[in-house]
Amino acid sequence: MPMMPSALEEAEISNVFTSLVNPTGITIVPCSPTAKPLKTITDVKNTLQQGRKQDLKYILRNNAWPVDHPIRNQMWPLLCTQHQNEKSSNSVEGFYWEMVRQVFGTMELPDKPINLPPFVEPSHCHSYYLTHRGKAAVDRIVSVLGYAYPDIVYSPTIYSICALLLHYISEEECYNCMVCLVVCKEKTFITQTKLLYEVTWKTVMQISKKHVKGPAVFLQRHCNSARAERIYMDWIWWIFQGLPFQHLIRIMDCFFHEGIKVFYRTAMAILILFYKSTTNPSSEYQVEIQKNGVESALLKFCKEIPVTPQKFLKVAFGIRGLSSAYISRVFIRTEMVLKSKTVISGSRQLVRSRSSENLPNSQSQNNIQMVSHTLTIRERMPEEMYDDMLLTLWSWLPVRITMYTPILLYTTEEHGCSLTTFYVRVEQHEPTLLLIKTCNNEVFGAYCSSRWCERNQKDQRGNRQAYFGTGETFLFSLYPERAKYPWVGIDADRVEHGAELFMAADTKMITIGGGEGQAIWMDENIRFGKTDRCTTFNNPPLCPKGDFEIRVLEVYGFATEQ
Repeated sequence: MPMMPSALEEAEISNVFTSLVNPTGITIVPCSPTAKPLKTITDVKNTLQQGRKQDLKYILRNNAWPVDHPIRNQMWPLLCTQHQNEKSSNSVEGFYWEMVRQVFGTMELPDKPINLPPFVEPSHCHSYYLTHRGKAAVDRIVSVLGYAYPDIVYSPTIYSICALLLHYISEEECYNCMVCLVVCKEKTFITQTKLLYEVTWKTVMQISKKHVKGPAVFLQRHCNSARAERIYMDWIWWIFQGLPFQHLIRIMDCFFHEGIKVFYRTAMAILILFYKSTTNPSSEYQVEIQKNGVESALLKFCKEIPVTPQKFLKVAFGIRGLSSAYISRVFIRTEMVLKSKTVISGSRQLVRSRSSENLPNSQSQNNIQMVSHTLTIRERMPEEMYDDMLLTLWSWLPVRITMYTPILLYTTEEHGCSLTTFYVRVEQHEPTLLLIKTCNNEVFGAYCSSRWCERNQKDQRGNRQAYFGTGETFLFSLYPERAKYPWVGIDADRVEHGAELFMAADTKMITIGGGEGQAIWMDENIRFGKTDRCTTFNNPPLCPKGDFEIRVLEVYGFATEQ
């Protein structure tokens, strides 16, 4: 049974939590006497330092540290900072306080409420067990984040995650952890635009309908489609607003290592357990559904969830067939569909809008202008047509990439026509954007998701891998036709090997796309090329004749340091 702490225990608990927490309302669920000994911070550090990320995942999922366990004081910063950019200056001691001084003119906590950045959801500023000073500290961290990262347009979970971190670590550590989560590009922790937030709830809805069909059908049966969508829209608040504190803390243990997919599994575990609780027609949740609707019953269930945090995680991580690759595929497909709708419904409007969903940050228009200085590509094109063409290309890029500044890495005009030079200048960058202009003025290219240096990687037998890359790679044509050709696997759960040939390169050529043809092939002198239909992208030839002579090749990288 959960127990409220005694006066003596309260003093011990307060040593675990920061001075910004009022621990009197925190329910303590002690470890089972028969449970295995819990792993220590030394175990976690060693596992992380040895690069055993799968083992660390297992440790975090299976060690039921209670909410008053001291391990989180060190473990949470350790898990967050593993995702940081090593060159970032944000983790330098004192950097945060210098930012505070810049934004507020003082390092003292303000007495009056702070005007929070517009990306915060005012109705969901959950502070949990923080004191008044604790809430003021969250306000200050979130405001500094908004100042330091003006590209964040909409991020409703930032406030809650900050508040949870502040239960165990200092204000400066909390800020540094949040920066690591915001700028991480290997995996998603925090969505930063309304478009991506919409992608997340639609992803939850789609994978729930496939992997937890019974609960999803039950939800649909008790409301119309529009109402069901409204319920899924609030999926993140089932977790941050609904679940008990001890469950939420264990979820965060896993989240800081694995990313947003932990929340997806959490949402589906809630649906599974909620569905089970409604099988009896006379259950309190069936009564609540009849009285106030399924949405109210679901939130009531979250708050009263009848299983321990560890049992809850077991349900969440026990859902079969829910691989990271599958989730990523659904996410990318959903993002592409939503972006396509936005482009079709108002591409001209985007030119005038600084904060459009397809250009999610204030820097994006400047980023497009930086690319637009590419005079060789824009030659003989009306300016309006050229700008619209670039805007369309930008709308096709993954949203997280549009937040970064494009850098011209290589151009045949300046760096010569040589694959050797191409590799020297380009191979360490990920992703890259290749733009080709032919001698017949066709313009086309590819977004390449992986580093070109992966051409040198070897398989288990010591042989070089012919192809590399991921399903985020895509082809495009800009002139005279304008079209995007994504990976065919985005629309299918399984694809043949011939449809997974994304990128290939050696000393003699570069290839993008394969299987029954090559979408783009260029020779070692970057002078001649050919384009065919290929299985990977199911594209037509990108220029009418198939064979082409290259007038200019330009390759862009993206500066991921803020």
